[in-house]
Amino acid sequence: MFGPRAGRGRAASPQGGAAAVASEDKDLSDDALLVLFANGDPLAARSLTARLGPRAYAVAMRVLGDRDEAEDVAQEAMMRLWKMAPDWRPGEAQVSTWVYRVAMNLCLDRKRRGARAGLDRLDDVPEPSDPALGAPEQMQEGARAEALQAALMTLPDRQRQAVVLRHIEELSNPEIAGIMEISVEAVESLIARGKRALAAALAGEREKLGYSDG
Repeated sequence: MFGPRAGRGRAASPQGGAAAVASEDKDLSDDALLVLFANGDPLAARSLTARLGPRAYAVAMRVLGDRDEAEDVAQEAMMRLWKMAPDWRPGEAQVSTWVYRVAMNLCLDRKRRGARAGLDRLDDVPEPSDPALGAPEQMQEGARAEALQAALMTLPDRQRQAVVLRHIEELSNPEIAGIMEISVEAVESLIARGKRALAAALAGEREKLGYSDG
């Protein structure tokens, strides 16, 4: 549904219920869409799925390194969103922050249960290719993506989460603190340590990956 291997036959959002009462208005906030869904509008669920599902998938993919696992996490996160929709209190938190937090916790749960870490599935890392690039450039971009994923998978879980949210999802440190339920100072420490570890892991790959020191 959310990643390149979509379409495994499971619905990511509920259907049916009351007749739709609102159109898929891109200007509506996540809060407003969730309230509409709780009141029986299936179009609101579709809009929220389109907005938040791919983001949950992208984070899970970077944290787990496995497409199928990431797909499952994204779908489970959205299913939990539908279940809690009637109790949502608009304005108290961001819906996207809630989904990120649930996705991160689901990732940790899977790793605790011994789910595949994905180190043997680097050929499956989904990276959109730039149609403007020629074949050699696309191969090099693919190699860079694989090297980054491999380096990310060497980080401790919390460091990897913080680095992914900050430098791939481009969230602010306070947003990350809310998602990970830690202090901003702790987020800054995790990111700093994660970046140092990534730099060390990738140091020997610069020439092979086409990076210059200039």
